[in-house]
Amino acid sequence: MNPTVVLNIVGLTPSLIGAWSPHLARFRDAGELRTLEPTLPAVTTSVQYSMLTSCAPREHGIVGNGWYNREMAEIQFWKQSNHLVQREKVWETARRRDASFTCANMFWWYNMYASVDYAVTPRPIYKADGRKIPDCYSAPADLRPMLQAELGRFPLFNFWGPMSSIESSRWIAEASMIVHQKHDPTLMLIYLPHLDYALQKFGPDDARSRDAVTEIDEVVGDLIRFFEKRGAQLMIVSEYGIEAATSAVHLNRILRDEGAIAIREEEGLELLDAGASRAFAVADHQIAHVYVKRAEEIERYRNLLGNVSGVAHALDREAQREVGIDHDRAGDVVLIAEPSRWFSYYYWQDDARAPDFARCVDIHRKPGYDPVELFIDPAIRAPKLKLALKLLRKNLGFRTLMDVIPLDDTLVMGTHGRT
Repeated sequence: MNPTVVLNIVGLTPSLIGAWSPHLARFRDAGELRTLEPTLPAVTTSVQYSMLTSCAPREHGIVGNGWYNREMAEIQFWKQSNHLVQREKVWETARRRDASFTCANMFWWYNMYASVDYAVTPRPIYKADGRKIPDCYSAPADLRPMLQAELGRFPLFNFWGPMSSIESSRWIAEASMIVHQKHDPTLMLIYLPHLDYALQKFGPDDARSRDAVTEIDEVVGDLIRFFEKRGAQLMIVSEYGIEAATSAVHLNRILRDEGAIAIREEEGLELLDAGASRAFAVADHQIAHVYVKRAEEIERYRNLLGNVSGVAHALDREAQREVGIDHDRAGDVVLIAEPSRWFSYYYWQDDARAPDFARCVDIHRKPGYDPVELFIDPAIRAPKLKLALKLLRKNLGFRTLMDVIPLDDTLVMGTHGRT
């Protein structure tokens, strides 16, 4: 069986390849270009597992980057266990056909406790004093210290957040080459996120996004040369394209005005109480899952939100079936945004009462995806100094709130999810 490498350059589209990306251009011209139509929703985890299972979200169960856990009464985003995927993965199918088949998964999602032979994925250390220390998880366990001894700690803060940069994708690429050299897997999956974040931050037409294409192209060039020398077949894929964003739709604020959202107040700040709410929206880029407590009220909220400016479609279960997202984890209503619009998770009416985590990078606590985490609050004077002082306090063991993220959705310049 010929060794194969699938390189996932998230956000890459044909229009982004040009003279500024010579390695990608040569690779395109030497091979064959095909268009992938993403499943709905066109978000990271859903598209990845539609690729890896050849099934729709209704079958594999990954209806978004997060959803409402009805049994726990919790909105849960960016979980990592591969047990959440409910269909056979490509490496499992291949192994049934050939017992000698091996697979290495380098940072594609749901990579903890997966049935692959080698796995590396982000996994920070959360200390009792509140510190979050960059780190990763690996299987087998000795892969992690070996990689970090050679490459340094996985640069988590360059992977996501206002400091995201090419450094994380470069680390992943270098780690992938080390793993391939050492273990020679039959299939290697590599995830490079750099372009995705630049496009969301700056928009697809900004010169800085083109610079990001050039940066990822240099990393890709190293990978192409390495795998060609090793005789591996290389495929380059992308999960979705990014379109220019104009403004957000604040669904939970609309539902709050209707009396559907329950709020728990803690020390003057507001938390969304999903289990006590009559209806709430779990926002995920240009898709939102709306969960309704009482079945007899589903149609009411579907009609309400379906008529909101910025909402293109409000899908009931029958309409969800037509697009392959009718799974128990999906909302009672699934909303699709109009072009250039996206859904925020914001539910407070007064920024002074927003929860403390709203101004932090906190992907697990927020009840929805928050692209504003890519920015430092422009209202902060000397932001680099403030950030450095906060990091110093954290590293000294003091509990420090890293509240440097703005609450301004108009900063977001790129979005995806609807197609």
